[in-house]
Order: sequence, then C-alpha cells, then structure tokens
Amino acid sequence: MNGTRRVHPRLRGAVAGLAATLAMFGLADVLARAFSPSAAPLLTLGQAIIPLAPPAAIKPVIALFGDNDKLVLVLSTGFGALVLAGLIGAVAASRRRLGMGLLLIAGLVPLAVIILRPEAGALDVIPTLVGLAVGIAVFALLLRLGGFAISAEAAHRPVDDAEDTAVPDDPAEAADRPDSEPDSESGPAPGSRTPNPLSRRRFFGLAGAVGTIGAVTIAVGQTVASLAQDAGAAVAKLVLPTPAKRAAAIPAAASTDVEGTVPFVTEAADFYRIDTVLAPPVIDPEQWSLRIHGMVEEEVTLTMDDVLDLPLEEHHITLTCVSNPVGGDLVGNATWLGYPVRDLLARARPNSQADMVLSHSFDGFTASTPIGALTDDRAALLAVGMNGEPLTPIHGFPARLVVPGLYGFVSATKWVTELEVTRFDEKTAYWTDRGWDAKAPILVASRIEVPKPLAKVPAGDIRVGGTAWAQRAGIDRVEVKLDDGEWTQADLAEEVTIDTWRQWRADFAEVEPGTHTLTVRATDKDGTVQTAKRRDSIPNSATGHHHIQFRVE
Repeated sequence: MNGTRRVHPRLRGAVAGLAATLAMFGLADVLARAFSPSAAPLLTLGQAIIPLAPPAAIKPVIALFGDNDKLVLVLSTGFGALVLAGLIGAVAASRRRLGMGLLLIAGLVPLAVIILRPEAGALDVIPTLVGLAVGIAVFALLLRLGGFAISAEAAHRPVDDAEDTAVPDDPAEAADRPDSEPDSESGPAPGSRTPNPLSRRRFFGLAGAVGTIGAVTIAVGQTVASLAQDAGAAVAKLVLPTPAKRAAAIPAAASTDVEGTVPFVTEAADFYRIDTVLAPPVIDPEQWSLRIHGMVEEEVTLTMDDVLDLPLEEHHITLTCVSNPVGGDLVGNATWLGYPVRDLLARARPNSQADMVLSHSFDGFTASTPIGALTDDRAALLAVGMNGEPLTPIHGFPARLVVPGLYGFVSATKWVTELEVTRFDEKTAYWTDRGWDAKAPILVASRIEVPKPLAKVPAGDIRVGGTAWAQRAGIDRVEVKLDDGEWTQADLAEEVTIDTWRQWRADFAEVEPGTHTLTVRATDKDGTVQTAKRRDSIPNSATGHHHIQFRVE
C-alpha cells in the first residue's frame, strides 16, 4: 500500500448522501415555484418546526438575529437534513439496502408534512415526489459508481474497508491505469464492489457537481423566493380609498437634528417583522373575509369590498415586539389606514361577559387581546394600509390588526380572518400557550441611537440622541447619564400622539478622550420611571436601562 492513500468507504457513502439530498431539495424547490410555498419541502419542514420550538430556544434566536430568524431557521433545517443524509450515506457504504430505505423514509417526512398542511393543495405533493425519486436515483447511482453496488446474494455483507480503497497519490498513475479490473466477464462476485468504480478524484468531482447543482436550484427555488417576498400580484388588486379621517400632519419638530437617529416614520421595507410563518401568504383580497363570532348576539362577516366602503381612518402608531431586547430595533412607527375595531365589534354586539377577543390568522396563528383595548377610545384598527400604500404580504396583506399600547404578540395579528369574542378563562392563544403574558401592556422604554456602541467620537462637545415610547400615557421626560455622573434631562422633540415614539437629544460639553458609558431612562406622563432591573422578555418584555460604551479620541 506504499505510495497510496486510503479513502474510507463511509466517506464516499456520506458524500453520496449529501449530494443526493441536495439534488432532491433543489429539484423540488424549483418545481415548487409552479405550485405554492406549501409545495417547497424546506419551507414546510421549517414551518413544522416553529410550533415545536420551546420558548427558551425562540427567545435567544429572535434577540440575536431579529427578523433574520426565519433565514436562520431554514439554514438550520437544511443543515440538519444534510447531516442526516451524510449519516445515512455512511450506513449505505456497508448496508446498501438499509441506507436506501432510510433515505426513502427520510424523504417521505417532508411529503407527510406537506400533506398535513391545511392550506396545501392536492398537487403540492408533486415537487417533493419528483425530487424524492430523483434523489433516490442519484443516491443509487453514486453508490454504484463509488463501488457499493453489492449483489443481492451478499446485500447484507459489509464491504471490507481495506479493499479497493487505495487510490494512488500520483495523478499521472491514476490517469494512466484503469480504476479497477472486473473480477470476471460475468460481473462482480458476491460481496464484491461494482466493477470499475470511479477513482477518488472523479467520484468526489461528480458528487460535488451534483451537490452544487442542487444548491444552485435551491437558491433559485421557492424557498429563497418566499423568504425574499415583499409584494405580489394580489397587492395590485387593492386600491385604497381616500381616508375619511386623515392622520395629523407630522411637524418638522417631531424629529431632532441629531444625525444618525432613525426617521420618525419607518418605511415598510425597514419595519421589523416577527411572526410564525416562513413564507408570508399572498391572499387574494377578492377572496378574503373577516368573520366576527363567538360570544356575540349576531355573527358578522365582511368582505374586502365591505371594509373599503367604510369611512377609513389614518393614525400614527408605534408597534414593538415583546422579544425586543433592551435598546433593540424590533420597534417601528408607521401611519396606518383602517377601520376602528370597536365599531366592527359593535355590529356583532358582544356579550357583556366576554373579556377577550381571540384573533385568528390565515396561517393558524392566534392572539388574545383584552376586549377593553379594542372597544375603548384608542385607535385599535383593522388596518389595510401602511404609509399610504396597501400592506405588503410580510406586513399582513390584505388586512391586519394594529392596537396601540399592547405588544404585537397579543394584538398585531397579520393576515387576520377571524375575531372570536370569548373569555381568557376559556381560550388561550399561540404565544400565551408558550409562557408569555396573556394581556401584555407595553412598558415605558428608551434607547440610544447616537453614538452607536463602540463608536469613535471626536473629543470636545458631543451630542447624543435616540427615541423613547410609552403608549397610552406618552413620554414626559428622558434622562441620560455619562459614566457615573448625574442624570441630565434631555431635550424632547415635539409629541405627535401619545401612541407614537418620541425622539430626544442631549449635549455634553468638553468630554475628555477615553472610553465612556452612556445610559438612558424615560418617564411617562403617569410618573412611571423606566426600571433599571434587568429581566428577560418572558413573560412581558425585557426591561432595564439601555447603556452603551463609546470612545472619545
């Protein structure tokens, strides 16, 4: 064996499994573009994982990756599938039939998930079926070319790892001599490998090419297209009417002159997105309806035409996610167009014993909203527009709920289709079943936006700035502290409404070179001071003062 290197048979088997799996997912993903997101196996597998994930795993993922959490989930799902495929391939190196069976069973899992999805059509199984058939064929071919096509008489006899694994180091020698000679004209002897298996270089080159093609087809397939989706043809069908009640004009004084602070109004493309679907549904507004039922005297159903015929209202409202870390960016402010939910509920005449509205989403998500928050004087909306345009699919097209003063997981249901009037002691919702608060009022909060953490700032006078919010009460004051100094009251921008965030700025004179710490806290108009106590987001928002370090040079 001098002058040769051994390639362990299980390595070839593992590579065959990886290449076959990439081919299967890639072909199925491309074909799924002709069907629907429900037909893409990677998406369906990822979607099936979401409700199974424990809160302890969800919270750090959102805190770390924000609205990139869905991409991380898809990548993790794909990585897990590849690891499993590699293990199956390694098994197939010595037990080919077992390996083939295991790969078939693994391939049937996404097929079963697709069949069980309520929104999947009968034809949505076709891409995965075709991909699975091709993947199995590729796996069998690579096993044969790798030297693992064991005859029926010895199908369960392990291949001797020491034989036929030696490959010459010298490329010229490998090119000049045949890979192997057949044992006889009649074919391999029982328990032997395939005649003329590919050399190590050719085998890995072929498997690599197949895997690369599979990866490329995934990149142009339904999964990537769905994750990047922001608008669809269905959106063009919806023409928003002129608001019967326009939002107040936003004065220039609502923004500070601190360069680097976020705009007062968040563009739809920059607005955070946290929800439980990998591929946002694109719903035909002509097929959409809202059903109000449960503890009501009269069940009500509205179509989109019904909603657009109502006197719609515009309101500036800030939304924030309960998973937003202290100082995080899972918060945004927009101008929403919609119809007051209290007036919709009034049509159905809720029972006086009801204390909760369970909103249902097209994708099965539910949220528990205190009925009082939907029937008091706040601007709780069935929203159809955002910043003067129809909602985009990722933000709830064609209709969603927007409720000031509550975290989104109990109020901001996207793709809403039902309002079920009920009671907290009778029904629970998606996130409350996973340990979060059932009512979730937004807490007073503030963050530093300028300077950025670890930024380098010229010595001398410095100006800092950021935003603060305390919906339903409004921000009364913001205070900042440099290092261990005294709290300094910041200058507040003009308030637009109590339901929007408020920008602030502060100046510090003659700041000396070195590393400094900046801390901020806010107080609302009810006198509630933002707590310094640190806690996690479960059950109702992370708390604590936002502080950063920066360097003056």
